[in-house]
Amino acid sequence: MSTFFAELLGTMILILLGNGVVANVNLNKSKGKGGGWIVVATGWALAVAIPVYIFGPISGAHFNPAVTIANAAIGNFAWADVPMYIIAQMIGAIIGACLVFLHYLPHWKETEDKATKLACFATGPAIPSTIGNFISEFIGTFILVFALLGIGNTVMVDGLSPMVVGLVIWVIGLTLGGPTGYAINPARDLGPRIAHALLPIPGKGDSDWKYAWIPVVAPIAGGVVAALIFAAIF
Repeated sequence: MSTFFAELLGTMILILLGNGVVANVNLNKSKGKGGGWIVVATGWALAVAIPVYIFGPISGAHFNPAVTIANAAIGNFAWADVPMYIIAQMIGAIIGACLVFLHYLPHWKETEDKATKLACFATGPAIPSTIGNFISEFIGTFILVFALLGIGNTVMVDGLSPMVVGLVIWVIGLTLGGPTGYAINPARDLGPRIAHALLPIPGKGDSDWKYAWIPVVAPIAGGVVAALIFAAIF
């Protein structure tokens, strides 16, 4: 399998399962309705760990432009391959979001709140604040990339590291996810936001494009700074 399709399929699975848990706990008449933040954070953690197990040996399991760019910034990844990885991640994220739409097809009509429907695709701030929201996404992605680089330097028994990656996502969600919904991944937010804009979701509102730049720019900035500091220390 090519690295392109590994990144595409891995990101697709990540979004299907990750946004799937958000839909499960938020959409009306879903059996998971009201499951709460612990369920969401746990679902996202496993949504990341599973495709890392599957595709990690093939592509390195980036599934995140911030991770790809951060690794390139410190020489761990070829800049020439960055566009291909990001294109694969974006396509995978859009497809994954479309699969969430299809999986919960009868539930969109049963859910009246437009913001709830958008939340099943893209992130949004609990309290709108350009500076505050940017800082939140920057810090969350800084921890993600710094931790991923540290995990890569740690000797572990075979098969353990993907689960540790999932634990990193879990703790970020539990501790830092409240202000913005912890996108910490430009493809994870922008791809599904594009899908939300294009899909025939009954009663949907706008896709909140005025906020959309923050979960793209802040994660890239946080990831690059984390990588540079990690490289300087280690």
